[in-house]
Amino acid sequence: MSDDTPSILKDAEDRMSKSVEVTKEEFTAIRTGRASAAMFQGITVEYYGAPTPLNQIASLQFPEARTVIVTPYDKTAMSGVETALRESDLGVNPTNNGDYLRVVLPALTEERRKDYVKLARNKAEEGRVSVRASRGNAKKAIEKLVKDKEIGEDEGTRAEKELELVTKKYIDQIDEALGLKETELETV
Repeated sequence: MSDDTPSILKDAEDRMSKSVEVTKEEFTAIRTGRASAAMFQGITVEYYGAPTPLNQIASLQFPEARTVIVTPYDKTAMSGVETALRESDLGVNPTNNGDYLRVVLPALTEERRKDYVKLARNKAEEGRVSVRASRGNAKKAIEKLVKDKEIGEDEGTRAEKELELVTKKYIDQIDEALGLKETELETV
């Protein structure tokens, strides 16, 4: 086997693995019945003229399943944090007591749960597309090695079969993660 074939397959597998990780991270940001830090990951606050991630300028505490206490480290950032939370896609209206913001997440309606399931399915499809793109790039690289006579056709065919097995493994991981997320979302 050529030295290039294993490196092509390894590179494709690394990229596919990253695609699965990104998809799983995006799933954690999709809201379920419980509050979690991941839900607040993508929220940025305008802080001294610069967009700053919420977790860098405020602490988050979860005293109850659907309640979050957001305490800015700098009290001057309070209104910016409040605005960012209100404008986020969480659908919340924080109450400000002067020292911290109390965020009560609304109970998920059946319609909202269905929307989140659709969102999760879209994220999963994006992950699958990314995995398939990695497969396509690796397949082209293998075909080029065969065409340039750096490896034999049998070796190229073997490498492509191995590539298909790796691709299936990562797509199955995305499907499994999607199944778990759907179950989580549909559980009242």
